[in-house]
Amino acid sequence: MFPEGPRSHTPRRLPLLHLLLLLLHNVGRGLGRASPAGGPLEDVVIERYHIPRACPREVQMGDFVRYHYNGTFEDGKKFDSSYDRSTLVAIVVGVGRLITGMDRGLMGMCVNERRRLVVPPHLGYGSIGVAGLIPPDATLYFDVVLLDVWNKADTVQVSTLLRPPHCPRMVQDSDFVRYHYNGTLLDGTAFDSSYSRGGTYDTYVGSGWLIKGMDQGLLSMCPGERRKIIIPPFLAYGEKGYGTVIPPQASLVFHVLLVDLHNPKDTVQLETLEQPPGCVRRAEAGDFMRYHYNGSLMDGTLFDSSYSRNHTYNTYVGKGYIISGMDQGLQGSCMGERRRITIPPHLAYGENGTGDKIPGSAVLIFDVHVIDFHNPADPVEIQTLSPAPEACNETSKLGDFVRYHYNCSLLDGTKLFSSHDYGVPQEFATFIKAQVKEGKGRLMPGQDPEKTIGDMFQNQDRNLDGKVTAEELKLKSDEDRERVHEEL
Repeated sequence: MFPEGPRSHTPRRLPLLHLLLLLLHNVGRGLGRASPAGGPLEDVVIERYHIPRACPREVQMGDFVRYHYNGTFEDGKKFDSSYDRSTLVAIVVGVGRLITGMDRGLMGMCVNERRRLVVPPHLGYGSIGVAGLIPPDATLYFDVVLLDVWNKADTVQVSTLLRPPHCPRMVQDSDFVRYHYNGTLLDGTAFDSSYSRGGTYDTYVGSGWLIKGMDQGLLSMCPGERRKIIIPPFLAYGEKGYGTVIPPQASLVFHVLLVDLHNPKDTVQLETLEQPPGCVRRAEAGDFMRYHYNGSLMDGTLFDSSYSRNHTYNTYVGKGYIISGMDQGLQGSCMGERRRITIPPHLAYGENGTGDKIPGSAVLIFDVHVIDFHNPADPVEIQTLSPAPEACNETSKLGDFVRYHYNCSLLDGTKLFSSHDYGVPQEFATFIKAQVKEGKGRLMPGQDPEKTIGDMFQNQDRNLDGKVTAEELKLKSDEDRERVHEEL
């Protein structure tokens, strides 16, 4: 019961200029008008002294609203206030639950809009008033701020703020999702945020673990998509609210970023990015493989890369040395192939994740480049590239001394070394042969001239740089003479 106060005097007439300014706010609405002679008000006078920039919806008859107000008489004396009770008014508009003047004054109002309503007696409490609180024939002044509006016919409202160009899959019922969110009331008051806890919110969709409105609002989202989801109270926390942060009958607004999703029934997904021609062998369980990879989460966050270490990852396939999903994903690949392997968490690091870069229940994506693989049981593979000459009447056998050229490379074609890199430069061979022809020297008789020249080059190439400089091209007698001179 409100404390009884003195009754107010007969309301004095509003100044004409002030009344005209108030009426300007109601042009086209038919909400406020006074008698032509400046007598008693015939209707509610509305002053819209704060109008938000965005107004997605206006109050209509039958809407449920939540608002704060201060109620005063003409002389400024307060007779009631929702602020004093720390409780919002939550009620349906236009069905006779409010005084007629308030019903009319709330129509067309936007969330966060502030209005001053001047309610004449016949639209307030009339000639009877409220005993001990509002005298008869009192004009009432209300300062109102609207904080929420919804209707029983409302559904979940979804606005897509950002949708990635590539959407490999969309959320369906029974999927497990990881997402970030900011949660606010309709007036912008924040009540919760996953960002403040430093981790995503992880849950199943459509299994009753979420409020019904969020279950609906997350459907058909893509990884990396951002949405604004507005949920009416009857699909959120209803008449009870939640704790001290969500009041009863409150509409909720969620700004959501979907990080990843999977289904417990998911298997490893393979996508061939580049297939080399002539794949003669595919990797099998038991093979030893060398491969490069970039590992990322579904939102694109890189968590590891063999390239950053400048070294391939080397391991056996199908023997449990790596996560189950990678064991499966590498089998069937060709040397030189590039493939994308998407691994659900139950085939990766599960609910616990690992380290500080792979969170629990995270889907992992590996972009893999297979360098080579072999099996410990493999024999030496010999492939004849050109047929033997017709005059070949003898083949090499164990114990023979042979001379040959070779190129050595990895299976992916990376050149390691070649005997041609260490051959005798043509300029040196030409020089030696010219010296012999001019009688300035001779080669060792009975020996292959080419081998002799090769041995000479290796002896003279003191710094092993594949070149013989004038400084290096000295007789041993000249070097001995210089050494004695230096000692003296």
